[in-house]
Amino acid sequence: MTPATSPQRVVILSGKGGTGKTTVTSCFADLSDGAVLADADVDAANLHLMLDPEITSEREFRGAKVARRDEAKCEGAGECERRCRFDAITTERVLEARCEGCGLCVLTCPNGALSLETVVSGYAIRGRTRYGPLASGRLVPAGESSGKLVTEVREVADELASEDGRDLVLIDGPPGIGCTAIAALTGVDLAVLVTEPSESGIHDLQRVRELLYHFQVPASLIVNKFDINPGNAERARAWAEDNQVPLLANLPYDGSVPRSVREGVPLTSHAPGSSVSGRLRAAWRLVTDWLATRR
Repeated sequence: MTPATSPQRVVILSGKGGTGKTTVTSCFADLSDGAVLADADVDAANLHLMLDPEITSEREFRGAKVARRDEAKCEGAGECERRCRFDAITTERVLEARCEGCGLCVLTCPNGALSLETVVSGYAIRGRTRYGPLASGRLVPAGESSGKLVTEVREVADELASEDGRDLVLIDGPPGIGCTAIAALTGVDLAVLVTEPSESGIHDLQRVRELLYHFQVPASLIVNKFDINPGNAERARAWAEDNQVPLLANLPYDGSVPRSVREGVPLTSHAPGSSVSGRLRAAWRLVTDWLATRR
């Protein structure tokens, strides 16, 4: 049955890579009651490694344009090669991996031999997991327009939610604050920020919080491996308090986490009795309680 309203959406973000964002997402997927899952980190998608999906379909994503030459019109003037600052074109061929699709060569060719053509940049993928439906994306090597592919992945996730009558979408977002992060967080109900107690982790946490503030997305925080640097963990806690960002959990370092990653199983299933699993369950209850107040 299709839900009467659109699903609620939670995105898990980090200002930098390697903070444990996908580990948290996979555990939330395990703890949820069959949420739709979306891997929006299309430049380096890896949520599937934890959820072992059965791929049900793929559709081409065409987001980038590259130059194409009509050999019948080309007279070898060489203006395209002289003007291209990316060294993507010569009088003999177009190097697609270097072409930025700017169109300067098209404008400057005296014989009208060049044009821009939209090409396959990647794929939007549907899958099924034991934890719920999965939408993900994959760029082809040197593929462009990753932000647009994130939007495509989110559209697939919404389609799955509508088809299956599910009321929650969990989005494993990309690191950083670029176009992919913006595409992942736009219009969501809550962002869960995952950081580590390092100088770079705290710095980039602040940057992504500013991005969320701009888009008026509520934020919450998980500090991963807090005990490897208690001083910085305290700085993160104080920052969260000063910025009115609820602290969902301090997660200690636990050797069962990398073991669960090697096994390809969410930690909350692999080691349900571990301290980290218990704290993640508590964090998930806080998330669901918060969402319940906004239905």
